[in-house]
Amino acid sequence: MKTLSSGRVAQVLDKLHQDAEAADREYVGATITAMERSGATLEQAAAEMIAEERMNYRAIYHGYADNFLNVSPTYGRFLYMIARASKATRIVEFGTSMGISTIYLAAALRDNGGGHLIGSELEPAKVARARANLDAAGLADLVDIREGDALETLRDVGGEVHLLLLDGAFALYLPILKLIEARLQPGAVVLGENAFEPGYLDYVRNPANGYVSRPLPLDQGRGNEFTVVTR
Repeated sequence: MKTLSSGRVAQVLDKLHQDAEAADREYVGATITAMERSGATLEQAAAEMIAEERMNYRAIYHGYADNFLNVSPTYGRFLYMIARASKATRIVEFGTSMGISTIYLAAALRDNGGGHLIGSELEPAKVARARANLDAAGLADLVDIREGDALETLRDVGGEVHLLLLDGAFALYLPILKLIEARLQPGAVVLGENAFEPGYLDYVRNPANGYVSRPLPLDQGRGNEFTVVTR
């Protein structure tokens, strides 16, 4: 983990995780309180969120423009490990946010000898911050963050894909997967962070669709799904 543990990258990640905790503390606390008051389970809360996204996901995520909604350090290290183990050189990320997960993946690309990561982020302010964070980490040369709706920005990723990270609007996981599906190489990994949408799970867990998939026991309760392309 030479790049991931190097001074520059490690310092940037440490600061970003601290900033994320501070920025999202009120949001997380309010979400938990609302769930406790309603008696809703995490799955029920996710189902409500997905229904709202289907009506207007752009407006919903504009409301999170100041929130990181980031991966945990544990999941971030897992992303690095998977990208290294699979020797990925072309990665696509749906939902860049402030670029924390992007840094973990780009660090793996650096240690894999180079490559290209295409990210997509709806919020212009987040795109600017993610680019600045990648520059501070010394990884900007490996990453192309595309600003706008991923259904448009990821329509053409220009080549084969070895790893796909889905970490944006839950309701778009299946449409984004199908958008990139033809580019996924045999043995490619698809990681669904907070993969609660039943249609997505049914699709990747059906071997007839060319995948083998199972829940990932990391960050319990976050609905992480680990999928490998078998076709």
